[in-house]
Order: sequence, then C-alpha cells, then structure tokens
Amino acid sequence: MEQSRCLTIGIGGGSGSGKTTLSLKLKEKLSEYRVALFHMDKYYKAVRPMAKAPFTNRVFEDFNHPDAVHIQRLTEDYEQAVRSGEYDVILIEGFLLYQFEGLRDSLDLKLFIDCPADERMLRRSQWFIDKGHSEESVLQEYLQLVRYRHDEYVEPTRWYADLVVNNSLMGNVRGCTVVADWIHARLQDNGNKLD
Repeated sequence: MEQSRCLTIGIGGGSGSGKTTLSLKLKEKLSEYRVALFHMDKYYKAVRPMAKAPFTNRVFEDFNHPDAVHIQRLTEDYEQAVRSGEYDVILIEGFLLYQFEGLRDSLDLKLFIDCPADERMLRRSQWFIDKGHSEESVLQEYLQLVRYRHDEYVEPTRWYADLVVNNSLMGNVRGCTVVADWIHARLQDNGNKLD
C-alpha cells in the first residue's frame, strides 16, 4: 500500500505576530496525528551579521536579516523529516520563512499572521524583557532597526501566503480552527489514517 504523503504548512509573519503560538495550537488540535514542528529561531547562526540603523548609524547584531539564519541546516533537517515518512504534518514557522524560495515552494499551505505593528512591538518587547533585556535596549533596537527590517524582509512576503490570519487583540482562535479543519480534511483526502 502506498504511503500517504505528509502535509507541509508554513507560518510567516512579523516578530511578535503570534506564529509560535499558532503553531503550538495547531499541533495541539492535531494531536491524533504525527506532527513535527520547526521553529526558525532555533536555526540562527552563531555569528550574525552586523547592521547600522538607517538614521542613527548605531550598530546592532542583526537577527532580522536572512543571512542570520543557518538556512542550509534548517532545510536539511526539514527535508529529512519530509522524507522520513514519520509525520503526517510538518509545521515550520519563522518571520523570515518566505524569504527562502526552496522552503517556500515546498509548502502545501502558506499562512501569514497579520498583527498591527504596535501590538507586535509590545509582544516582542515583553518577551525580551522577560528574558532579562532592559526595556530601553529592546525598544531602541525595535525602533532603530527591527521595524525597518520588517518592512524590508517580512511584510512583502505576505503576498506569497495562501491565507492571511488576523491575530490582533483576541487572538487567532477562529483562524486556528479554520486552518486545523482544512488540515484534517486534507489528511483524510490523502488517506492518512488515525492510529
């Protein structure tokens, strides 16, 4: 009997938009299936590029540039998971995800999480402050570099998405349900059977 092919789902969107939260919720909603989850932020290079802020010329370590990602290692791990036949669904999330054509073109469904810039800034800032960074340093990095990188590398990639999911204020409960229902339907159409 022919083995069913796994579904590959990408989740893009700005830093702080809710990509990780959505990926974890989807994994939970698909608990009866074998799901692999890749977070791009686990694939940063040990040495990231440095960048000058556009107006102040202050130098920052640039986590928001595609060159900061060890894309070869991520692609190899992802492709190995696809080939392994061990998974029904593979989720991959990252704000730079759709910058990489090979990964982008391999996905069965491309989601873009939309969230207003001020909400994204607040969520991102709180995350870094909780990790021990000072509020001032987090805000200055966002205002001087991160928002420009978003406009340059993230926002234009929304046009690659098959579906844009609203994640403002009350979260993406309905969007998550719609996507999970689509995945369930596709898996059943593909002949993936529950254990």
